[in-house]
Amino acid sequence: MEGTPHSQPRSVDEVFADYKGRRTGLIKALTADVQKFYQQCDPEKENLCLYGFPNETWEVNLPVEEVPPELPEPALGINFARDGMQEKDWLSLVAVHSDSWLLSVAFYFGARFGFGKNERKRLFQMINDLPTIFEVVTGSTKQSKDQSAAQNNGSKSKSSGKLQSRQSEIQAKVVKISPPPKEEDESGEEDGEDDEQGATCGACGDNYGTDEFWICCDVCERWFHGKCVKITPAKAEHIKQYKCPSCSSKRSRVN
Repeated sequence: MEGTPHSQPRSVDEVFADYKGRRTGLIKALTADVQKFYQQCDPEKENLCLYGFPNETWEVNLPVEEVPPELPEPALGINFARDGMQEKDWLSLVAVHSDSWLLSVAFYFGARFGFGKNERKRLFQMINDLPTIFEVVTGSTKQSKDQSAAQNNGSKSKSSGKLQSRQSEIQAKVVKISPPPKEEDESGEEDGEDDEQGATCGACGDNYGTDEFWICCDVCERWFHGKCVKITPAKAEHIKQYKCPSCSSKRSRVN
């Protein structure tokens, strides 16, 4: 049907390239070459199909005779509805069927060459990032993008506001969760022992990192990585007085 022989795609990228080529050809038929396409879809002729090819060309022709066909077939008899509805509605209908056909061809290749779950998901995501033929033909592509951008910006603003509010709550409730302090004596010099204890984790001994969560024991006043003592920021919110594992075990032995 396609005239020029070509190798069948076997990888996700090859199937997507095949999809894009066929999609470009179909879009040409329904936009730039619409008058030529309209004339070829004579209702007096037999059942006709619109084919898109990987080399970005298109063709109106009879369906293939072999059963089952080598590839899924496009919608049959698109020419019969041409004069029974407005041109823009007819083109939109053909566009919808063309989108469906493109997906069926792409996932036919995926099934034939054993694409796994991740490969199918990646292929669909790549396809879904492109506007559909229906969106291009009806001119709804720009509108959809503008709406999505507005929704995304609105969601980001709401999320940002909630995050800032949440951070304020955490800072107000959990006064002990902060970077290990550096103490200075009256002479202005740093206290070596206290500073060393405050700048290292009481569990693993690693130095303080600004991108890490720390918590201070209310008994021994040593600082610990949250991950070392299995305390998360969310859990720390509900702790009125934190005792490190060492202080907790000492109390248990005394009792």
